[in-house]
Amino acid sequence: MKNVLLPTSLVGSYPQPDWLIDREKLAGRFPPRVRATELWRVQPEFLEQAQDDATLLAIRDQERAGLDIITDGEMRRESYSNRFATALDGVDIDNHGVALDRSGHPNPVPRVVGRIRRRHAVEARDVAFLRANTDRMIKITVPGPFTMSQQAQNDFYESEAEMALDYAEAVNAEIRDLFAAGADIVQIDEPYMQARPEKAREFGLAAVNRALEGITGRTALHICFGYAAVIHERPSGYSFLPELAGCCVHEISLETAQSSLDTSVLEKLRGKTIILGVLDLSDPSVETPEVVAARIRRALPHVDPENVIVAPDCGLKYLPREVAFGKMKAMVDGTAIVRREIGGA
Repeated sequence: MKNVLLPTSLVGSYPQPDWLIDREKLAGRFPPRVRATELWRVQPEFLEQAQDDATLLAIRDQERAGLDIITDGEMRRESYSNRFATALDGVDIDNHGVALDRSGHPNPVPRVVGRIRRRHAVEARDVAFLRANTDRMIKITVPGPFTMSQQAQNDFYESEAEMALDYAEAVNAEIRDLFAAGADIVQIDEPYMQARPEKAREFGLAAVNRALEGITGRTALHICFGYAAVIHERPSGYSFLPELAGCCVHEISLETAQSSLDTSVLEKLRGKTIILGVLDLSDPSVETPEVVAARIRRALPHVDPENVIVAPDCGLKYLPREVAFGKMKAMVDGTAIVRREIGGA
């Protein structure tokens, strides 16, 4: 990480501007699994240009706050997963299916009617644009194969496991193109491993390992309890975590702030870099740097500081932009406190 101790990063998303997307509508529904083009405030012929402009704002905010690793803020996405998941062959995007969300509510989802195949790169331009507009290390996120298999109605495959492996093939091809486009880190988002641990053990981990097969670049995996704006109740610990020690991903992104996670569990992930969530996204107030520093310190008895990246619990997408920026800046300043302490020791 360019020899920076405790580098700082977003998990992925940053708040989209109100002029780009209807944030009130976005917050008033569950994250879309199918396309939700009605959320955009910009006409289709100008949308890519507007998303480019919003991405530049997200990049500059991250740079101003002092982050070491920069994302595109996921400005082009209605949700973390639907842009990629609806761009694949084998999916009927006109006649939706239904699946239960992690909250137990039915939600419109892609209906799988044939073999899942990636017909073209989906996010390669996003990476190229990001790479061209910052000189810092960059990360891009892609939805994971297990999570996409749980956000679909299967009308084709004999089993969800078979479907997840084909999603994994698509993700593998995408990851290769993302590194070729200039990504330093590619993160797979797999929140449903926490939501559905039995299936994650049965076939989810195998799908993730298939998605990473032959990949030589630096990879991360994000597993969480869901957006704080949508999923309000937090368990005290992860239902699927030690299993990730056997995953071939390099970095694992966990939330510890809102859940007050017992950080001793990190000892089960020795050998992995921990992307340590230290911002409580359910709290609209901005943490002080001292609070952030205390949350980092809680983890250090259980993971070497050389193996920690400091981040929010989850994506900042649903926060007001001024709150998101304030939290991001507090995260950087709190990390600086701990860096000085370690340097002094």
